[in-house]
Amino acid sequence: MNDFYRKLVDQYAGSELPEELEQEMEGAAMADPELAGDMFTLRKTVELLQGLPAPEFTNESFYRILMRMHAAGVNVETQTPEPTHYQYQLPMQG
Repeated sequence: MNDFYRKLVDQYAGSELPEELEQEMEGAAMADPELAGDMFTLRKTVELLQGLPAPEFTNESFYRILMRMHAAGVNVETQTPEPTHYQYQLPMQG
């Protein structure tokens, strides 16, 4: 049954489990110190990360990422849609 709880640790850390299952996991953690450590550490990490402000994605960030991709050899070409006046007009059938 411990494998079952180990698979749910990440959901426990994000407080995504129903209250009954969360209490059951905490009870299982009393018998398994390794599980308890994982649960405590991950929950504190998630709380810390959720408390941080969201990162800003600026124009400078965009170009820095673009340059790294270019340096890695990625072919970065933007595609613009063809204007409608380049499309063939089909005759109306009636």
